[in-house]
Amino acid sequence: MIRRSFLLALTSAAMLGGCAYTAANADQPNGDSAPQVPKNIIMVVADGMGPAFTTAYRNYQDDPDTPQVESSVLDDILVGAASTYPAQESGFVTDSAAAATALATGIKSYNGAIGVDSDKQPLESVMHRAKAQGMRTGLAVTSQIVHATPASYVAHNESRHNYDELAESFFDFRVNGEFVADVMLGGGTQFFERKDRDLVAEFIDNGYEYADTYNRLAAVPTGSQVLGLFAPVGLPPALDDTRQNRLSYLTEQAVKHLENDKGFFLLVEASQVDWAAHANDIAAAMAEMHDLALTMAYLKDYVKQHPDTLVILTADHSTGGLTIGADGDYRWSPEYIQNLKASTRAIAANMGEADKPGEFIASQLGFELNDEEKRHFDDLKKANKVERYTALKAFIDGKTNTGWTTSGHTGVDVEVFAFGAGAAALAGKMDNTHIAHTIFSMLARGGSQQQPASEKPVKATNSNPNCDYKSDWRCQ
Repeated sequence: MIRRSFLLALTSAAMLGGCAYTAANADQPNGDSAPQVPKNIIMVVADGMGPAFTTAYRNYQDDPDTPQVESSVLDDILVGAASTYPAQESGFVTDSAAAATALATGIKSYNGAIGVDSDKQPLESVMHRAKAQGMRTGLAVTSQIVHATPASYVAHNESRHNYDELAESFFDFRVNGEFVADVMLGGGTQFFERKDRDLVAEFIDNGYEYADTYNRLAAVPTGSQVLGLFAPVGLPPALDDTRQNRLSYLTEQAVKHLENDKGFFLLVEASQVDWAAHANDIAAAMAEMHDLALTMAYLKDYVKQHPDTLVILTADHSTGGLTIGADGDYRWSPEYIQNLKASTRAIAANMGEADKPGEFIASQLGFELNDEEKRHFDDLKKANKVERYTALKAFIDGKTNTGWTTSGHTGVDVEVFAFGAGAAALAGKMDNTHIAHTIFSMLARGGSQQQPASEKPVKATNSNPNCDYKSDWRCQ
């Protein structure tokens, strides 16, 4: 459970740390003494995090006992905004695959494309270039590691839904004879341990350490090549995981194994901000934002100690059309989502087993329900899980006065955050492809501009016609 006291502690730390960070360190975006060409680059993607989410999180972690709204850990690193539209054939609203391909390669492509252009030809990603430059490379995500964003940095495929083929590409595709990623942390066991091919065993046989629990990951010797898969598909929601700070934990573990004299490139994704927003679940969304905030606090501390590191944070798109306030009511009340003992999805699933569902809901949400509200949930006891989940989300939206315009993506620009070496290059209004071009320019001073040509784009031989990412963004 994310307790109020924990939120207030993080807020205080962010305020104090942010003040010291801004005033006493030269590694701010425009710091004159910061190195302009980074040794290490950490690219953070908060999937689905439109501008409303960062504002909502600031309000969510606010201390109500002070007259001002406290700054969040993100506020002092905001440097610009990026457009997100895909290639022309897909219109103005991107999916995660096209957006990730743009962020990873600097080339616009169609919705559904993984590391290929509109002609389905493979593209070099910044991770490929980093590997070709002799850097160590890795990824840490809360989705399956073959989901659209991480896959676009590693693999090439004409369809984001070809998870088995993408998993095979993680092993089969090489840059100068080496695996693309030295460290891979997230979910996705079912795509790597299969009857037709055991990719986990193949990675182990090629020198990788394998971890299937967070505790096992902590015991892996520093500097190892690591495959860590901690769930069959995506990781549990932050509110339900054994480690609610799982993204910051995975990020720290990845850095531990990537540090070396030649530098590293690390992709980090807060994947499930998007999943919560697709579900129009404000409680889950803020819990995922909190995990992201903890990750950024860790990275701020890391850059203080390693000023030759650049950290970039952006979103691939905005999801859900979140509004802070709804139905003409000038109110937003995040106190109703600050003390949940589990995710709303889990609470809804478990309330059917409770003798008194209304009292159970109150105990799980962390605030008192009146008699009418309790009777409302008592009456839902025999409803199915989907109906109970929908009803619980609607109840929380009413309490908080949260609004949503869609269960899909929107085409708004997204924020760009950056700090550390060379961060000034990310200032201002830009297209999302500019982020990749900037990283390429930092990596490839004097390096080869040729694309890796050792793999052709994979055709969609395993596409699942029943998997529609418009309705099931996880496509499990």
